Amino acid sequence: MKILMVCLGNICRSPLAEGIMQHLADKEGLDWEVDSAGTGNWHIGSPPDRRSIRAAADEGVDISRQICRLFRASDFNEFDLILVMDKSNLSDILAKARNNADRNKVKLLLGNKIVPDPYYDDTQFAPVFKLIEAGCKEIIKEYKTK
Repeated sequence: MKILMVCLGNICRSPLAEGIMQHLADKEGLDWEVDSAGTGNWHIGSPPDRRSIRAAADEGVDISRQICRLFRASDFNEFDLILVMDKSNLSDILAKARNNADRNKVKLLLGNKIVPDPYYDDTQFAPVFKLIEAGCKEIIKEYKTK
């Protein structure tokens, strides 16, 4: 199973989601590969936000070696599941979909809820970590036997 996590800049939420999902999948013994990307190009080539790195490290997850990248249409070919953080990300990715097969791979990580962007509030990184972790656990429950 190959999963892509997507947010706006690929520095806060999607790097956390990549790290958390890979960490949980590894703990479950799942042969899953997780990556992340952004819909905006501001941070390409940069590491995740230092606050995301710290929030993840506080929970035993190392995301410090990730490199931000932009979502590309070829990701539809590479990944089985594309999980987005909010409705803006959802529409951006669906707009790049070439067909129904592409569209069927895309969904919000938290079902009908969004993962709020913590970028402008330092106090939101730890709560966002917990939201993403809960979402990742649900995805693992749903997909680990598929």
